[in-house]
Amino acid sequence: MMRRRRRRMIVGAAVVGAAAGRNASSQQTSGSEAQAPAPEPAPPAAPAEADLNTQIQQLAQMHASGVLTDAEFAAAKAKLLGT
Repeated sequence: MMRRRRRRMIVGAAVVGAAAGRNASSQQTSGSEAQAPAPEPAPPAAPAEADLNTQIQQLAQMHASGVLTDAEFAAAKAKLLGT
């Protein structure tokens, strides 16, 4: 009986040692990742409302200069506004 217990203890110690080796290697990997420079954040996007206003102003200028008719201007503006 003593032999069985001893073998179990030896096998158990080997499993624990192997698991400790895996943990140490994974910690080294995560440590090297922590040293890598962080990517720069993307610049904030321009608000969609400002872009929409710009597009409507461009349509208004085209309408005022005679490039767009009243109907074309109204249709283009409605398309931009989603109505």
